[in-house]
Amino acid sequence: MLTPTLHAPLIARLRTDLAGAGFTVEALTTLWGAEAAEALARGFRVPARRAIRGATRPSAVLAAVFVLGDERPVEELDAALPGCGAAGAEELGLVALDGDRVRTRVDLRPYSFVDGDGVGNWWIASDPGELTSGGPLREDHVLGVGGASLTLSGLILPIPVGTALDLGTGCGIQALHAARYADHVVATDISERALAFAAFNAALNAVDTIEFRLGSLFEPVAGERFDLIVSNPPFVITPRAPGVPEYEYRDGGRAGDELIQAVIGGLRDHLAPGGTAQLLGNWEYRAGVDAFDRVRAWTDGLDAWVIERDTLDPALYAETWIRDGGLKPGSDDFDRLYELWLDDFRSRAVDRIGFGYLMLRRPAGTPTLARFERLSGELGEHGAGLGGAIAGMLRTHDRLQALDDVALLSQALTVAPDVTEERHHWPGEEHPRVIALRQGGGFARSVPADTALAGFVGACDGTLSGAALMSALAEVLGADAAELRTALLPDVRRLLVEGFLRFAD
Repeated sequence: MLTPTLHAPLIARLRTDLAGAGFTVEALTTLWGAEAAEALARGFRVPARRAIRGATRPSAVLAAVFVLGDERPVEELDAALPGCGAAGAEELGLVALDGDRVRTRVDLRPYSFVDGDGVGNWWIASDPGELTSGGPLREDHVLGVGGASLTLSGLILPIPVGTALDLGTGCGIQALHAARYADHVVATDISERALAFAAFNAALNAVDTIEFRLGSLFEPVAGERFDLIVSNPPFVITPRAPGVPEYEYRDGGRAGDELIQAVIGGLRDHLAPGGTAQLLGNWEYRAGVDAFDRVRAWTDGLDAWVIERDTLDPALYAETWIRDGGLKPGSDDFDRLYELWLDDFRSRAVDRIGFGYLMLRRPAGTPTLARFERLSGELGEHGAGLGGAIAGMLRTHDRLQALDDVALLSQALTVAPDVTEERHHWPGEEHPRVIALRQGGGFARSVPADTALAGFVGACDGTLSGAALMSALAEVLGADAAELRTALLPDVRRLLVEGFLRFAD
């Protein structure tokens, strides 16, 4: 398979042409409608094709060729790319010309996002997916922006740093996001094809602060340290058996969850003091043993915040990733791989496989953060940009480490603006049976509260210290003030870290 060519003058013309054509996410959604966009996201292109059939405006031609994989007349692409032209696109390795027709060699589509720096829009090139290739993926397939990519990019802390590392960059999407905050980014990958796409995407989007290096895991950055490390590693657990395809973008070439263990193990030597790492991963539950027990051991010596978002049983996990490779259920190849996958899991007594996020930090001294939690519900309305919420939680955690109970009670607190309170009563009863505090954003947590905790939170308006509020609340409830403080302070600390409460200053 070909890869894009780094031809600076042609790439600059292409960038101008794409902008001039209005080749944006919003424009394409308007072009073929929300329903067709949703169908396309599910892997079906017929509604989108029907919507733009016969359309010759530049955005429609570009969408037909590069997103839907349709052939179009060369003259239409020439008109859509007046500076670059179809010949220039061919020279860049993006299309193939066959007489008066043109077909794409890549998937090239607009990408939009919102992060701590505001709204951003890019164009991202990758290999055509199963939708347009019409068959199983090649093992050296370079994936575009998928669900996991979006998840990780939304988790990146929106904090300026000097240096960043994108470990296993793929098409380069995380390196581009890291470049929004870092002065210099190093992007590595074991795949030369992936690095070629990543370098092309950086050039296409006029980002010149990324350095690309070939190699496995941390080998290309031996002896170097970074303020930020991001990685969407090839964490998929795949049988190491003859005849099993090993896709470079998802399979790390190791048994079980050893790949994610190796990534975590390398962080200690490559994070600068105070540096953070954010990555995605899978981990195995073996013989009924909680997977967090194993993950906790991997993170020894680091501040660790691990969130498990979902678990799958071995059969569903196998089905998911065999389908991802483009094989159809019920085919002989599908069933053969299914057997191998289940045999592999049985060899390690795997009961379930977890998926989640890991935020790891190299502390200056002894680690103080060890959160291992399961949050499987829907995220809040700002779930696509969790990085800001995570950064705030880390700042609060660090501040609380320096505050004993007396110092904490001297602070004035406020309730976060996205927090609401729910109360449930039996009909006719005056007092609620259930009180819950809920977040509208971030991780959309729900925390049960008793009357005392709900009363304290409700009174946090930033005008009185925690000590004053505790004393007033004890008087209202007829409780002992010292006992009330002892009972409530752990919950107050938790609500501060989790973003329900904030320091008034």
